[in-house]
Amino acid sequence: MSNKPLIGINGDFRPARKDAISLSWFNTGYYDSITATRLKTGNRETDFISPIPVLLPPLADDNDLRQMLQMLDGLVLSGCAQDLDPVRLGMEKHPHTRPMPSRREDFDRRLCRMAVEMRMPILAIGGGMQLLNVICGGTIYQHVMEDCPKALHHHDNVETNLRHILNIVPGTRMDKMYGPGEIRVNSNHHQAVNTVAKGFMVSATAPDGVAEAIESTDPNWFAVGVQWHPENETASALDMQVFEQFLQSVVAQKEPVIIRLPKVA
Repeated sequence: MSNKPLIGINGDFRPARKDAISLSWFNTGYYDSITATRLKTGNRETDFISPIPVLLPPLADDNDLRQMLQMLDGLVLSGCAQDLDPVRLGMEKHPHTRPMPSRREDFDRRLCRMAVEMRMPILAIGGGMQLLNVICGGTIYQHVMEDCPKALHHHDNVETNLRHILNIVPGTRMDKMYGPGEIRVNSNHHQAVNTVAKGFMVSATAPDGVAEAIESTDPNWFAVGVQWHPENETASALDMQVFEQFLQSVVAQKEPVIIRLPKVA
Protein backbone atom coordinates (compact mmCIF):
# COMPACT_ATOMS: atom_id res chain seq x y z
CA MET A 1 0.00 0.00 0.00
CA SER A 2 1.27 3.53 -0.77
CA ASN A 3 2.24 5.96 2.01
CA LYS A 4 -1.16 7.59 1.59
CA PRO A 5 -4.07 5.19 0.99
CA LEU A 6 -6.03 5.72 -2.22
CA ILE A 7 -9.81 5.72 -1.71
CA GLY A 8 -12.12 5.41 -4.70
CA ILE A 9 -15.41 7.33 -4.83
CA ASN A 10 -18.09 6.79 -7.47
CA GLY A 11 -19.89 9.85 -8.78
CA ASP A 12 -23.24 10.90 -10.16
CA PHE A 13 -24.20 10.89 -13.83
CA ARG A 14 -26.73 12.64 -16.05
CA PRO A 15 -27.20 11.57 -19.69
CA ALA A 16 -27.32 14.09 -22.51
CA ARG A 17 -30.53 16.04 -22.96
CA LYS A 18 -31.90 18.20 -25.74
CA ASP A 19 -30.61 21.31 -24.00
CA ALA A 20 -27.52 19.95 -22.21
CA ILE A 21 -24.55 17.64 -22.66
CA SER A 22 -24.04 14.53 -20.51
CA LEU A 23 -22.46 15.30 -17.17
CA SER A 24 -20.62 13.57 -14.30
CA TRP A 25 -20.16 15.17 -10.88
CA PHE A 26 -19.09 14.37 -7.34
CA ASN A 27 -20.58 15.74 -4.14
CA THR A 28 -17.84 17.69 -2.38
CA GLY A 29 -18.64 16.23 1.05
CA TYR A 30 -17.38 12.79 0.04
CA TYR A 31 -13.86 13.76 -0.97
CA ASP A 32 -13.58 16.49 1.67
CA SER A 33 -14.47 13.96 4.38
CA ILE A 34 -11.86 11.54 3.04
CA THR A 35 -9.07 14.13 2.98
CA ALA A 36 -10.07 15.37 6.47
CA THR A 37 -9.73 11.88 7.97
CA ARG A 38 -6.50 11.32 9.87
CA LEU A 39 -5.05 8.28 11.60
CA LYS A 40 -2.36 8.86 14.22
CA THR A 41 0.86 6.91 13.64
CA GLY A 42 3.06 8.39 16.39
CA ASN A 43 3.33 10.94 19.18
CA ARG A 44 4.17 14.03 17.14
CA GLU A 45 1.52 16.27 15.62
CA THR A 46 2.86 15.44 12.17
CA ASP A 47 2.64 11.67 12.76
CA PHE A 48 -0.57 10.77 10.93
CA ILE A 49 -1.86 9.23 7.72
CA SER A 50 -4.58 10.81 5.61
CA PRO A 51 -6.00 9.25 2.44
CA ILE A 52 -6.17 10.58 -1.11
CA PRO A 53 -9.59 10.42 -2.81
CA VAL A 54 -9.72 9.04 -6.35
CA LEU A 55 -12.82 10.03 -8.34
CA LEU A 56 -14.15 7.18 -10.45
CA PRO A 57 -15.95 7.93 -13.74
CA PRO A 58 -18.49 5.38 -15.02
CA LEU A 59 -16.00 3.23 -16.94
CA ALA A 60 -17.55 0.95 -19.54
CA ASP A 61 -14.82 -1.70 -19.72
CA ASP A 62 -14.55 -4.29 -16.93
CA ASN A 63 -10.80 -4.69 -17.46
CA ASP A 64 -10.29 -0.95 -17.01
CA LEU A 65 -12.44 -0.98 -13.88
CA ARG A 66 -10.59 -3.97 -12.43
CA GLN A 67 -7.23 -2.31 -13.10
CA MET A 68 -8.44 0.84 -11.37
CA LEU A 69 -9.69 -1.08 -8.33
CA GLN A 70 -6.39 -2.93 -8.03
CA MET A 71 -4.71 0.46 -7.61
CA LEU A 72 -7.03 1.44 -4.74
CA ASP A 73 -6.93 0.61 -1.03
CA GLY A 74 -10.62 1.18 -0.24
CA LEU A 75 -13.94 2.26 -1.73
CA VAL A 76 -16.60 4.74 -0.69
CA LEU A 77 -19.80 3.70 -2.44
CA SER A 78 -21.68 6.98 -2.60
CA GLY A 79 -25.40 7.61 -2.49
CA CYS A 80 -27.65 9.15 -5.10
CA ALA A 81 -30.63 11.50 -5.13
CA GLN A 82 -32.33 8.92 -7.34
CA ASP A 83 -33.18 5.26 -6.77
CA LEU A 84 -32.27 1.74 -7.78
CA ASP A 85 -34.55 0.70 -10.64
CA PRO A 86 -37.28 -1.46 -9.03
CA VAL A 87 -38.00 -3.25 -12.31
CA ARG A 88 -34.49 -4.73 -12.20
CA LEU A 89 -35.34 -5.99 -8.72
CA GLY A 90 -38.57 -7.68 -9.81
CA MET A 91 -40.86 -4.98 -8.39
CA GLU A 92 -43.47 -2.76 -9.95
CA LYS A 93 -42.35 0.87 -10.00
CA HIS A 94 -43.82 2.99 -7.19
CA PRO A 95 -44.98 6.56 -8.07
CA HIS A 96 -42.40 7.99 -5.64
CA THR A 97 -39.51 6.09 -7.22
CA ARG A 98 -37.16 7.95 -9.57
CA PRO A 99 -34.75 5.43 -11.11
CA MET A 100 -31.21 6.66 -11.64
CA PRO A 101 -29.80 6.70 -15.21
CA SER A 102 -28.99 3.19 -16.39
CA ARG A 103 -25.35 4.11 -17.06
CA ARG A 104 -24.84 5.01 -13.41
CA GLU A 105 -26.69 2.00 -12.00
CA ASP A 106 -24.91 -0.38 -14.39
CA PHE A 107 -21.53 1.02 -13.38
CA ASP A 108 -22.30 1.10 -9.66
CA ARG A 109 -23.40 -2.54 -9.76
CA ARG A 110 -20.21 -3.64 -11.53
CA LEU A 111 -18.08 -1.50 -9.23
CA CYS A 112 -19.70 -2.87 -6.08
CA ARG A 113 -19.55 -6.48 -7.27
CA MET A 114 -15.83 -6.28 -8.09
CA ALA A 115 -15.00 -4.56 -4.79
CA VAL A 116 -16.93 -7.25 -2.87
CA GLU A 117 -15.23 -10.06 -4.79
CA MET A 118 -11.85 -8.47 -3.96
CA ARG A 119 -12.86 -8.12 -0.29
CA MET A 120 -11.85 -4.47 -0.52
CA PRO A 121 -12.69 -2.26 2.50
CA ILE A 122 -16.04 -0.67 1.63
CA LEU A 123 -17.95 2.21 3.18
CA ALA A 124 -21.38 2.34 1.53
CA ILE A 125 -23.42 5.49 2.15
CA GLY A 126 -27.14 6.14 1.60
CA GLY A 127 -28.22 4.42 -1.60
CA GLY A 128 -24.77 2.82 -1.66
CA MET A 129 -25.80 0.76 1.37
CA GLN A 130 -28.92 -0.46 -0.42
CA LEU A 131 -26.86 -1.38 -3.48
CA LEU A 132 -24.28 -3.27 -1.38
CA ASN A 133 -27.10 -5.25 0.20
CA VAL A 134 -28.69 -6.07 -3.17
CA ILE A 135 -25.40 -7.07 -4.83
CA CYS A 136 -24.68 -9.43 -1.92
CA GLY A 137 -28.13 -11.06 -2.23
CA GLY A 138 -30.42 -8.96 0.00
CA THR A 139 -33.58 -7.04 -0.83
CA ILE A 140 -34.87 -3.50 -0.31
CA TYR A 141 -38.11 -1.73 0.48
CA GLN A 142 -39.04 0.43 -2.48
CA HIS A 143 -41.03 2.97 -0.45
CA VAL A 144 -40.52 2.73 3.32
CA MET A 145 -43.52 4.85 4.29
CA GLU A 146 -45.91 2.34 2.65
CA ASP A 147 -43.93 -0.90 2.92
CA CYS A 148 -43.44 -0.39 6.68
CA PRO A 149 -46.78 0.83 8.10
CA LYS A 150 -45.23 1.96 11.42
CA ALA A 151 -42.32 3.76 9.77
CA LEU A 152 -41.24 7.19 10.91
CA HIS A 153 -40.80 10.02 8.44
CA HIS A 154 -37.43 9.27 6.79
CA HIS A 155 -37.53 11.69 3.87
CA ASP A 156 -38.57 15.29 3.22
CA ASN A 157 -39.29 16.74 -0.20
CA VAL A 158 -37.89 20.09 0.93
CA GLU A 159 -34.47 21.08 2.27
CA THR A 160 -34.72 20.44 6.00
CA ASN A 161 -32.53 19.00 8.69
CA LEU A 162 -34.63 15.90 9.35
CA ARG A 163 -32.95 13.77 12.04
CA HIS A 164 -33.84 10.76 14.15
CA ILE A 165 -32.36 8.65 16.93
CA LEU A 166 -30.10 5.73 16.08
CA ASN A 167 -30.39 2.45 18.01
CA ILE A 168 -27.00 0.73 17.76
CA VAL A 169 -26.47 -3.00 18.26
CA PRO A 170 -23.88 -3.55 21.04
CA GLY A 171 -20.60 -5.16 20.08
CA THR A 172 -20.77 -4.18 16.40
CA ARG A 173 -18.44 -2.01 14.35
CA MET A 174 -21.12 0.66 14.57
CA ASP A 175 -20.96 0.45 18.36
CA LYS A 176 -17.19 0.91 18.17
CA MET A 177 -17.65 3.99 15.98
CA TYR A 178 -20.17 5.85 18.11
CA GLY A 179 -19.97 4.38 21.61
CA PRO A 180 -22.64 4.90 24.30
CA GLY A 181 -25.14 7.74 24.54
CA GLU A 182 -27.95 9.04 22.37
CA ILE A 183 -27.00 9.31 18.70
CA ARG A 184 -28.97 11.31 16.16
CA VAL A 185 -28.33 11.15 12.43
CA ASN A 186 -29.65 12.95 9.38
CA SER A 187 -32.30 11.18 7.29
CA ASN A 188 -33.23 11.63 3.65
CA HIS A 189 -34.33 8.37 2.02
CA HIS A 190 -37.50 6.57 0.96
CA GLN A 191 -35.92 3.22 0.04
CA ALA A 192 -34.28 1.01 2.68
CA VAL A 193 -32.83 -2.43 3.37
CA ASN A 194 -35.47 -5.13 3.77
CA THR A 195 -33.94 -8.65 3.86
CA VAL A 196 -30.29 -8.43 4.89
CA ALA A 197 -27.80 -10.17 2.62
CA LYS A 198 -26.17 -13.39 3.80
CA GLY A 199 -22.89 -12.59 5.54
CA PHE A 200 -24.20 -9.25 6.80
CA MET A 201 -26.10 -8.10 9.86
CA VAL A 202 -28.11 -5.03 10.83
CA SER A 203 -25.96 -3.02 13.24
CA ALA A 204 -28.22 0.01 13.75
CA THR A 205 -31.91 0.81 13.34
CA ALA A 206 -34.21 3.79 13.55
CA PRO A 207 -36.74 3.72 16.43
CA ASP A 208 -39.29 2.21 14.00
CA GLY A 209 -37.02 -0.76 13.28
CA VAL A 210 -35.94 0.34 9.78
CA ALA A 211 -32.32 -0.73 9.14
CA GLU A 212 -29.97 2.26 9.32
CA ALA A 213 -26.64 0.39 9.17
CA ILE A 214 -25.44 -3.01 8.02
CA GLU A 215 -22.01 -4.59 8.29
CA SER A 216 -20.15 -7.72 7.27
CA THR A 217 -20.09 -10.48 9.87
CA ASP A 218 -16.56 -11.38 8.70
CA PRO A 219 -14.22 -9.83 11.31
CA ASN A 220 -11.45 -9.61 8.68
CA TRP A 221 -13.48 -7.63 6.13
CA PHE A 222 -14.64 -4.07 6.72
CA ALA A 223 -17.83 -3.68 4.67
CA VAL A 224 -20.16 -1.21 6.38
CA GLY A 225 -23.24 0.51 5.04
CA VAL A 226 -24.90 3.54 6.66
CA GLN A 227 -28.26 4.90 5.56
CA TRP A 228 -27.52 8.42 6.80
CA HIS A 229 -24.96 10.80 5.26
CA PRO A 230 -21.87 11.39 7.43
CA GLU A 231 -20.34 13.43 4.59
CA ASN A 232 -23.21 15.92 4.51
CA GLU A 233 -23.08 19.40 6.06
CA THR A 234 -26.02 18.35 8.28
CA ALA A 235 -23.88 15.58 9.84
CA SER A 236 -22.60 15.86 13.41
CA ALA A 237 -18.95 15.89 14.49
CA LEU A 238 -19.38 12.30 15.72
CA ASP A 239 -20.12 11.15 12.19
CA MET A 240 -16.46 11.66 11.20
CA GLN A 241 -15.75 8.55 13.25
CA VAL A 242 -17.36 6.54 10.45
CA PHE A 243 -14.56 7.68 8.13
CA GLU A 244 -11.91 7.24 10.84
CA GLN A 245 -12.87 3.60 11.45
CA PHE A 246 -12.96 3.04 7.70
CA LEU A 247 -9.42 4.44 7.36
CA GLN A 248 -8.19 2.24 10.21
CA SER A 249 -9.52 -0.81 8.40
CA VAL A 250 -7.91 0.29 5.11
CA VAL A 251 -4.50 0.63 6.76
CA ALA A 252 -4.87 -2.75 8.50
CA GLN A 253 -6.26 -4.61 5.45
CA LYS A 254 -4.19 -7.53 4.19
CA GLU A 255 -4.00 -8.66 0.58
CA PRO A 256 -7.58 -9.21 -0.66
CA VAL A 257 -9.02 -12.69 -1.19
CA ILE A 258 -10.93 -13.00 -4.45
CA ILE A 259 -14.40 -14.57 -4.26
CA ARG A 260 -17.13 -14.88 -6.85
CA LEU A 261 -20.67 -13.72 -6.16
CA PRO A 262 -23.76 -15.31 -7.74
CA LYS A 263 -25.44 -13.16 -10.37
CA VAL A 264 -28.32 -10.90 -9.29
CA ALA A 265 -30.78 -8.91 -11.36
